[in-house]
Amino acid sequence: MQNSSNEEFGKVRVITFNVNGIRSAASKGVFDWIRRQRADVICLQEIRAQQAQLEEGGYRPRGYHCYYVDAERKGYSGVAIFSKPRPREVVKGLGWPEFDPEARFVEARYPSLSVVSLYVPSGTSGGSRQAAKMEFLHRFEDLMRRWKRSSRQYLICGDFNIAHKPIDLKNWRANEKHSGFLPEEREWMDQLFGQIGFVDAFREVDPRADRYTWWSNRGRAWEKNVGWRIDYQVATPGLGAATKRARIYIRKRFSDHAPLIMDYEWHLE
Repeated sequence: MQNSSNEEFGKVRVITFNVNGIRSAASKGVFDWIRRQRADVICLQEIRAQQAQLEEGGYRPRGYHCYYVDAERKGYSGVAIFSKPRPREVVKGLGWPEFDPEARFVEARYPSLSVVSLYVPSGTSGGSRQAAKMEFLHRFEDLMRRWKRSSRQYLICGDFNIAHKPIDLKNWRANEKHSGFLPEEREWMDQLFGQIGFVDAFREVDPRADRYTWWSNRGRAWEKNVGWRIDYQVATPGLGAATKRARIYIRKRFSDHAPLIMDYEWHLE
């Protein structure tokens, strides 16, 4: 197999993508697209399949070490990491019995960097799920504070189910009381990118408006670009300063989300 990793050039390409059902995305050609991207690490969310259903059919692309985490509930949630270099360690789950059955976390550990695929709960289905979302965020904040104090660099990739600022969604005034743009959710993001000290890597290189990663399937939202930016690559400052390029792929639609592709001047080693 020819090694097409970008590591030799000092550049690491990372993709994060909520596929909203990996089998559905596969039927739309997502794995052919993946093969053309020359990505070093790919973080996927909302797999919505059991591992036994992914052993055949091209769900483990050639040239990648593939790590799936599936939810106990069939057809629900799930995360994955595909990595060209073999990680030194892979951590599946957070050790939280309330959330680990939903398969929301997988971490690939390299010598000086950890890459995480994360799927934050959505609160759109009702008050109890919104409360669960906030509990998850508060607990994850504690974890990120510990990561920030460590000597390692971290890159947390995934669907946070929150638009941070008005620039990050089209109809922000109409959504101030809706899950995904609630004041307490945005305050959590303010803390993350403020006092805690992580970096919204996309905004390091792209300050423009109308840059979205998710569109409702209703009301011709995709066609009209009435979207939300809720998919992130969140970096510790050292890695954030190494951000070189960001692109949201919208030429073809594989999911209700779009892939976020980012390049860093870094070595996975």
